[in-house]
Amino acid sequence: MGASTQNLLALLGRILLALLFIPAGVGKLTGFAGTVGYAASAGMPLPQIAVAIALLVELFGGLALLLGWQTRWAAFALALFTLVASFFFHKFWGLPADQAIMQQMLFYKNLAAAGGLLAFAAFGPGGYSLDARRPLVPAVR
Repeated sequence: MGASTQNLLALLGRILLALLFIPAGVGKLTGFAGTVGYAASAGMPLPQIAVAIALLVELFGGLALLLGWQTRWAAFALALFTLVASFFFHKFWGLPADQAIMQQMLFYKNLAAAGGLLAFAAFGPGGYSLDARRPLVPAVR
């Protein structure tokens, strides 16, 4: 596979992953009170602070991932956020069987997304990114 194909696939991967986070961050911004209530009902400690942090991570992390800016850090933060959120909001193991299947699917979807994010954290954003436009190590003067 050539470099241009790899760069195009990395860009597509960043776009698709960012689509999980940017709309969710905007939704928290526009429906903050409702999201806080939902987080509180799920047992989230300090739900107002947790939702504010989630909003910032999803919105700014998603935009950074989309643009390929500070991609490794953004992807790592989003992966960590996704893993933590999965254990709070998709507790399929504590539900009756008829309710568990959907939460189990969402839980494993989140694990898969975290895996994709960790790949970007490990290997970077590809050539079609803001990160690729700047040197990794500043020039010595």
